[in-house]
Amino acid sequence: MKRRLIQLCAALLYNLNLKGFGHGTIYTGRSKGMCVPGLNCYSCPGAVGSCPLGTLQNALSAMDRKLPFYILGVLLLFGVTLGRMVCGFLCPFGLIQDLLYKIPVPKIRKNRITRLLSGLKYVILAVFVILLPILFMRRSGLPVPAFCKYICPAGTLEGGIPLLALDPSLRSLAGALFQWKVFVLAVILISACFLYRSFCRFLCPLGAIYSLFAPVALLGVTIDRETCTDCGRCVRSCKMDVRQVGDRECIQCGECMKECNVNSIHWKKLWKL
Repeated sequence: MKRRLIQLCAALLYNLNLKGFGHGTIYTGRSKGMCVPGLNCYSCPGAVGSCPLGTLQNALSAMDRKLPFYILGVLLLFGVTLGRMVCGFLCPFGLIQDLLYKIPVPKIRKNRITRLLSGLKYVILAVFVILLPILFMRRSGLPVPAFCKYICPAGTLEGGIPLLALDPSLRSLAGALFQWKVFVLAVILISACFLYRSFCRFLCPLGAIYSLFAPVALLGVTIDRETCTDCGRCVRSCKMDVRQVGDRECIQCGECMKECNVNSIHWKKLWKL
């Protein structure tokens, strides 16, 4: 319950420009120059900050003119301090998937295939977030945030659909690409009803970035190896494709603490680091 409240507060803080939903406009104030930790579309009418993925793609497109020190520093800061706690607590699209999974339909449990598919997000990170924006810029001279343009479901749900609904003049501009994005969004939202956090597990490049900081993140869960009995109950009960608590696939939600019979799983204590 506490985690859900934090998720709701984070979603609200990211989208404090509530009047934007009434006017159908995008906020362009000073705070838009700063990145929020989670996946939240820049084009959402309520968004008061930038999405780190969109900022990274645009920065990589402009590498011939300036190095992306700001966004790399931001990702490093969020990664070292929070790691994938961002996924578990501070991502609005993660919250949406959590709520969809509560719908009473048959669930697909994690298995060898889901563990294999969990590596796909690293491919998407390499291709759509890093390589394609650089290649598009070199060939056409125009910045193309490929992940945002072709895949990102959060952008379609938070930005594309609300803007088209609020501004009829934009509807004539919605073509085949927008229809493709709506299709991708629909597939992801439907799959999230059957597969726990399908987007986070298999497709999200931001989660892939934060997962690289799993060994060093200051905040998150940790195991007391002196009292742990290695029963494996924590891993079996986890809906993510973890092999051990706190690894790269762990979103640091802390749900495993409820499953530990010997209370060996705790939040990291900063004063002991």
